[in-house]
Amino acid sequence: MTAATPSPLFPQAPDSADAVLEGLDPEQREVATTLRGPVCVLAGAGTGKTRAITHRIAYGVRAGILQPSSVLAVTFTNRAAGEMRGRLRQLGAQGVQARTFHSAALRQLQYFWPKAIGGALPRLVDRKFQLVADAALSCGLRLDRGELRDATAEIEWCKVTQTVPADYALAVAKATRDAPRDPAELAQIYAAYENTKRERGVIDFEDVLLLTVAVLQDRRDIADQVRAQYQHFVVDEYQDVSPLQQRLLELWLGERDDLCVVGDASQTIYSFTGATPDHLLDFRVRHPGATVVKLVRDYRSTPQVVHLANGLLSQAGGRAADHRLELVSQRAPGPEPAYTEYADEPEEAEGAARRIRDLLAAGVPAAEIAVLFRTNAQSETYEQALADAGIPYQLRGAERFFDRPEVRKAIASLRAAARFGGNDSALDDAVDLPSQVRAVLSGEGWTSAPPAGSGAVRERWESLAALVHLARDFTAARPDATLADLIAELDERTNAQHAPTVQGVTLASLHSAKGLEWDAVFLVGVAEGMMPISYARTDEQVEEERRLLYVGVTRARERLHVSWALARSPGGRPSRRPSRFLDGLRPGSGGAAGRTTGQGATGGVERGTSGISGTFGTTAGRAGAPAVAARRQRTPARCRICGRTLTDGGELKLLRCDDCPSDMDEGLYERLRAWREVQAKHAGQPAFCVFTDRTLVAIAETAPEEPGELARIPGVGQRKLNRYGTDVLAICAGQDLAEAEGRD
Repeated sequence: MTAATPSPLFPQAPDSADAVLEGLDPEQREVATTLRGPVCVLAGAGTGKTRAITHRIAYGVRAGILQPSSVLAVTFTNRAAGEMRGRLRQLGAQGVQARTFHSAALRQLQYFWPKAIGGALPRLVDRKFQLVADAALSCGLRLDRGELRDATAEIEWCKVTQTVPADYALAVAKATRDAPRDPAELAQIYAAYENTKRERGVIDFEDVLLLTVAVLQDRRDIADQVRAQYQHFVVDEYQDVSPLQQRLLELWLGERDDLCVVGDASQTIYSFTGATPDHLLDFRVRHPGATVVKLVRDYRSTPQVVHLANGLLSQAGGRAADHRLELVSQRAPGPEPAYTEYADEPEEAEGAARRIRDLLAAGVPAAEIAVLFRTNAQSETYEQALADAGIPYQLRGAERFFDRPEVRKAIASLRAAARFGGNDSALDDAVDLPSQVRAVLSGEGWTSAPPAGSGAVRERWESLAALVHLARDFTAARPDATLADLIAELDERTNAQHAPTVQGVTLASLHSAKGLEWDAVFLVGVAEGMMPISYARTDEQVEEERRLLYVGVTRARERLHVSWALARSPGGRPSRRPSRFLDGLRPGSGGAAGRTTGQGATGGVERGTSGISGTFGTTAGRAGAPAVAARRQRTPARCRICGRTLTDGGELKLLRCDDCPSDMDEGLYERLRAWREVQAKHAGQPAFCVFTDRTLVAIAETAPEEPGELARIPGVGQRKLNRYGTDVLAICAGQDLAEAEGRD
């Protein structure tokens, strides 16, 4: 037999642990070889973060430092988990668990449920829509498909942020979140949804995390068994962790710190789902001894693309911007980004199609080209332009325009009006084709002004508005056209878009493009009102829109085309202007194009000590230069009994060593526990969601007398102080809550 010939599709595994490290740059090698203690990897776009963490795991396994079965690597999508498992196999590290948070939690819950609860795990529902619809009906509300989607999204947000129905309105206001309907109604639907699940004996995907957290919290024996199994953790895309996922991770870890997290605060674009970069940015607070490695060598994009990406972030504000990474391209120079202004959106789409046709003629594969837009409602114009040009395309993360439920229903209504419109009184005052279309679509939810806020209701309106504009444009081209003629035109457009999707140009929203890359990227519709989106009103919302554009820019390897239209339709008033995010970056916009401040974090390694603040410092020099940490110092936390410096998170919460004697008031502690059980039962949550055991111990040891003292106890926070502070202070003062309420 002869040795197998190496194949690029099935490469041979490295023949030794040292061979695993070959080809890594100095910072990636640092990630791969720092296998003990907490490690935080700040990885810019295109810097090889997946390569670094998979080689880290593989090196630890191949060197005999890590047992494969003791490693748990978690990420956020099945695609990313599958890619990680594939790379680990190629590196000779079989047996490592690489899963999503939900997959890992579900596996543990299925295994431990009979022991923790008894019987079989309740059935897991794949989709919430019917349950939410039934819950809404029980409240006297009938929701359409878009409203169901919005209500479902709000319920999911509540659960991952551990918000109970009674707190929904306050939580929405605090998060400056646009509720898609009256918060009181949504809270009512949410409460009815939870009751409906309990009555039917089913759970949803968020329950998988909540129940796993509850089991690990309440059953120390099960938590110990899980911790004995998994001793080393790697978390990818850590900027997208929700509070609930962070709690689960903490329970997996226990008091240990063999944890490696990887993320980039500048790519936080899913805050509407409950994701927050705070866990990434506060990593040094929880783990003062952490090693921080910054990856800034960009292997994906040309210097020209990277220059624009750095320029975008140089103008950013907010906490995430304070920790931005300044990328350094490792590729040969390429063309400058192209900026094009068009008179209207159809002209912009046709211009993109012409450029794409030129790229295809030059030999660029269709699969290496993408058109990225802010909202799914923008896709129809580009679908049509590519179809008219005979260019195959595929939609990612969205339905084809003519496959959308609201579009199909609207066309069905228009078709019915074309056949039987003479008997429809709604059309009596419609004098031309556009007014007929507006009259028909008014019955489907179209209004002359867009709805407030975001979500499915806004997307549905955008889809219907696209049909209204299409009717107007069609009439401009054919003044004598009838409703029947428009239906024929719509049928032709629908049929023309059944193009092959294999090797097609990708059409995608910016959100669904995260984690992907192409040789050529067209960023379209980069105008005020769309980027940032019109309903981004707060500074935080605007900054997330900037980060979304940054994600779009960094999807491009070589060619980047940025465009905008002055008007929506031909002949429309040219009232739009290019996005503010391009000011000072595109030619002719004033300022120094592509300016950078020089304040972004550069590559390097920071060794942790107990005296390092929670703010990540920067390192001198660029990638490859010696890293000299520039850190702000703070007074280390010390045990209030023996004076030893504290580093463990649990000890920091108590402000004393675990071994030091407790001065806790046992009676107070038991009263607090009894009160917590009542609160948890009332809210339908596990007890730890009110306060953890350690927080109760800290309260019982401190016995605070006023709100300021209580607020300073780790684990309380402003939200819990507002909700529980009066009760807790009354208990600490020795009052009987029942008697106090009676006197009130």
